[in-house]
Amino acid sequence: MDRRPGISARLKLTLSYAGFLAVAGALLLAVVWGFLLRYVPDNSQGLLGVSPNRYLLVHTFAPAAAVAMAFLLVFGLVGGWILAGRMLAPLTQIRDAARTAGTGSLSHRIRMKGRQDEFRELSDAFDSMLGQLESHVAEQQRFAANASHELRTPLAISRTLLDVARKDPGRDRGELIERLSVVNTRAIDLTEALLLLARGDRGDFTRESVDLSLLAEEAAETLLPLAERRRITLDVTGGAAPAGGSAELLLRMVTNLVQNAIVHNLPAGGTVTVHTGAYGGTSVLRVENTGPPLPPDLVATLTEPFRRGSDRVRTDEHAGAGLGLAIVQSVVRAHDGTLDVLPRPGGGLLVTVRLPGGP
Repeated sequence: MDRRPGISARLKLTLSYAGFLAVAGALLLAVVWGFLLRYVPDNSQGLLGVSPNRYLLVHTFAPAAAVAMAFLLVFGLVGGWILAGRMLAPLTQIRDAARTAGTGSLSHRIRMKGRQDEFRELSDAFDSMLGQLESHVAEQQRFAANASHELRTPLAISRTLLDVARKDPGRDRGELIERLSVVNTRAIDLTEALLLLARGDRGDFTRESVDLSLLAEEAAETLLPLAERRRITLDVTGGAAPAGGSAELLLRMVTNLVQNAIVHNLPAGGTVTVHTGAYGGTSVLRVENTGPPLPPDLVATLTEPFRRGSDRVRTDEHAGAGLGLAIVQSVVRAHDGTLDVLPRPGGGLLVTVRLPGGP
């Protein structure tokens, strides 16, 4: 934004200091002058050698007062310029850091030294903002790179299948169509997951009253056939857990948690427990599952996009794209809630979602 050039803040402070000092000096001289003239007799003849009189004071005190006022003005200008420079030095550091950040370098930090004051608070807030921006930009860049890689894979497979079919017209078209259908379904699911993740990050949804216990029962009913095929015991316990938000997004959150708990469970005979409840104005959803032991450093990264809890490749209809817990975290954050992901001592995960209680 173009602005007309104006007086700098340092010059404004300098003029303010000098003006205040000059006014204070003038008032002081006026008071001294008034008191002196009140108690000194008038001698209009100007007879020297007599006791002090007004004529003598006027001709001796006035020049000295003028010199003192000139000195105060110069002293105020010089001293005010120096003091203003020292006072505004922290703002110069913050300005330089802002310009550096404007060029795309977000790793720079001010780290202003000294005792706590308004400038230090501003500097710390600016450093915190730069840290968050750097983290968000790095996350977006990593997410874009991973997303492009994940979307490129099914497209490359589709192109390869079509090239093979073009070079070999006698190849079984039914097999080709089936493989293309599987690849396209994965690409569509990944695209829908990315759109849902972006929608959760934006938070553009209509809030309504939602009961997490009903969503848990619906998700369990939908995923029960998958649990039975894997011989996983799926239990839903607890009571009502009212919350305010998007029923669609919250249902997807619960479904992702339950599906993740089933898919990443033991090969057979595992359990998944979904518990809901309201405690002190907070609605809680807890999903606990058995499974292989997971190191804490890996668990801390499971909510990042395209991170999976195991290295095995699943080829069934629930292969996933590594966005399940990332979507859960996005939905929870959009609903002003908290998400805790902890490894169970015997293996598996314990995921707890806390949302503000609704009506």
